[in-house]
Amino acid sequence: MPPDDTEAVAERVFTALADPTRRSILAALAAAGPATATDLAVRLPISRQAIAKHLALLSDAGLVTAEQGERRRVRYRVRSAPMRVAQQFLALLARDWDSTLDALKDHLERHAAAPAADRPDETRGSHG
Repeated sequence: MPPDDTEAVAERVFTALADPTRRSILAALAAAGPATATDLAVRLPISRQAIAKHLALLSDAGLVTAEQGERRRVRYRVRSAPMRVAQQFLALLARDWDSTLDALKDHLERHAAAPAADRPDETRGSHG
């Protein structure tokens, strides 16, 4: 997957997961398996209509998939692939930060280990 696609998928995932209600819906689906909006409304303290709207957003982000069930009932199932893409995106960011922080740590350790004569004296100058 090209980097732009990875970033776009990650952005949709992060946007969807920013809302605590959507996180609750995903957690309920992950814990109990596929469910309809009505099933979720029984388990969660929000209306079926609100759940349906959140499910649509989760579906747009690719985090859930709709499956036709019996009697035309739509059941939603968690899809983990977009979350893995978002994890990969975060891992790349972390790696970039880790290398930058490692370079800073190395610099500070070299500075601290240098003999005092080799280090600039920050206290001179104003004391004359």
